[in-house]
Amino acid sequence: MDDHLLKLDATDQLALLNKKKVSATELLKASLARHEKTHAKLNAVVAVDLDRALFHAKALDELRARGETLGLLAGLPMTVKDTFDVVGLPASSGLKHLRQRQAEDATAVALAKHAGVVIWGKTNTPVLAGDWQTFNGLYGTTNNPWDVTRTCGGSSGGAATALAAGITALEIGSDIGGSLRVPASFCGVYSHKPTWGLVGQRGQVPPSPGSWSERDLNVAGPMARSARDLRLLLSVIEGGPLAAKAPGADLKTARIALWLDEPSFPLDPQVRTAIETFAAELAAAGAEVTPIASPAHMPTLMAAYQTLLGAVIGEDMPDSTIRAMERMRGLARWQMARGAAPTSAAAMTLAYTATHREWLAADAVRARLRHEIGEVFGRFDAILAPIAPVTAFAHDHRPFQRRRLTQSDGAVMPYASMLNWISLATALHLPATAIPVGPAANGLPVGAQLIGPLNGDAKTLALAQAIEDDIRGFVAPEMGR
Repeated sequence: MDDHLLKLDATDQLALLNKKKVSATELLKASLARHEKTHAKLNAVVAVDLDRALFHAKALDELRARGETLGLLAGLPMTVKDTFDVVGLPASSGLKHLRQRQAEDATAVALAKHAGVVIWGKTNTPVLAGDWQTFNGLYGTTNNPWDVTRTCGGSSGGAATALAAGITALEIGSDIGGSLRVPASFCGVYSHKPTWGLVGQRGQVPPSPGSWSERDLNVAGPMARSARDLRLLLSVIEGGPLAAKAPGADLKTARIALWLDEPSFPLDPQVRTAIETFAAELAAAGAEVTPIASPAHMPTLMAAYQTLLGAVIGEDMPDSTIRAMERMRGLARWQMARGAAPTSAAAMTLAYTATHREWLAADAVRARLRHEIGEVFGRFDAILAPIAPVTAFAHDHRPFQRRRLTQSDGAVMPYASMLNWISLATALHLPATAIPVGPAANGLPVGAQLIGPLNGDAKTLALAQAIEDDIRGFVAPEMGR
């Protein structure tokens, strides 16, 4: 019975709760048992508040038995990425000195609790959410449930693993450099990067604990095993007008731009093939699928994105490190003028130490490109694009500058290529829904993103739901079956 329950998505679990066919306590204990069974192999959930969660679940069971009006998510057990503050649980962001601090609920967490969720654990993340792999010195490494020798992605990697393995049905993650979308792609689950500003950021670490900053580029968003669950959770944590339930889009009237070609962005042939195969299925279902060239001049966008992103990340670096980089700016500019790569140390030095004038110039470029891409969204409902240039790769804990990504054909690309395909939606503040599109030739999941116009979250979610209903949805790895 427990295994059957945990295979259900959140919507179906809630239906059983509301019909009193299962109690919140029973569902919580099933999730905990699943966590205990898989923890040694996966290391997805790294902190648990069992007593508080059981007390909360029992209280909700009593209220439901009395016929009280309950919240939209009442009794549903879930975990939260360990960058979000949750009362009674650490929000360490992978750092030991943050582990014991007391915290109030993050904005998104408070809204989820108000809707009745039972938060029982925190999922692993890289240090300060700063990697496309999930490991840290405090909690160790989280493994991919499809192949434990490979990364689950980052930075919401523990969340994606917990979802794919049936440990939780919903998660709250974050994304500034693909941190919602990459783990979803690597683990075969769903996520939604909202339009920037749609979900409040307060209570995330980084930035520093207690900060009121609503950081540029960064978003909080839902992760799930179904598209309809993404909408459900987003409707709760955005605290706005999005409906919790809505019909899927009509694929027969959908206009999809297929973006797979950008000269400056490498893409593993097996990832391309998986998305092309899915695009053909989409067309067979009645959608109009049109290959397009890059919807913006990507070298220009990447240069602006690097400055915007570096300015955010630089705030978290030690003052001594920033001062040392500032002394290197002259040399870095000289190196860039002589052809240093956009992913070079020189480029990153300039990005991390960007002046306000440089930030304003990058912001102006972003505004222009966001205006220009409006023409694309005048012709198409969404852009279908890759998320990561490769499938989940083997754990690699070497320093960033020594890491490389190897394609299935043997070609090698820089590690920072992980920023490429996610950059369009992030830099321009656009919504992007990550969906599983099928296995690669190596048997690992491949995800793609449906990128929509500004504030077009409902549109990409409706398309994702229609695709799930008519074409394909979540497929569990062996240990999640």
